[in-house]
Amino acid sequence: MDEAHLARAIDLATANATSGGGPFGALVVTPDGQVFQGTNQVTATNDPTAHAEVEAIRAAGAGLGDFDLAGAVIYASCEPCPMCLGAALWSRADRVVFAASRRDAAAAGFDDAAFYDYFESGRRELMPVLQRRTERSGEPFTAWQANEDRTAY
Repeated sequence: MDEAHLARAIDLATANATSGGGPFGALVVTPDGQVFQGTNQVTATNDPTAHAEVEAIRAAGAGLGDFDLAGAVIYASCEPCPMCLGAALWSRADRVVFAASRRDAAAAGFDDAAFYDYFESGRRELMPVLQRRTERSGEPFTAWQANEDRTAY
């Protein structure tokens, strides 16, 4: 079944690439067989987070009425970038299956190597991330814990 879903993700990516979008497509497939799809919409929406995997996860969450995608599988036409991998982890999907590698993407001009280096080797000069604690740093978490109506995630 992986091959059929990957083929669909590749078809989505190819169609998107030929119609002005980025060459990336993704599916979220739930345990009961529901399929939610996404394509790269970065340039169409001027949203740098509108990657195919994120769009598919958003569609699944909206379609299922739930942010927890446990049991689902994410199929992507290409290896997820660090942001998309993070989104997949937050979605609680069971696994991610992809077709093309990050090296294939780099050969086409989508080189995420610096982003992978940022996380893997601590190459913080790309974008410094600094903690500046204040006396109030913990207030949002205190409010969260005090809210008996909160939805844990």
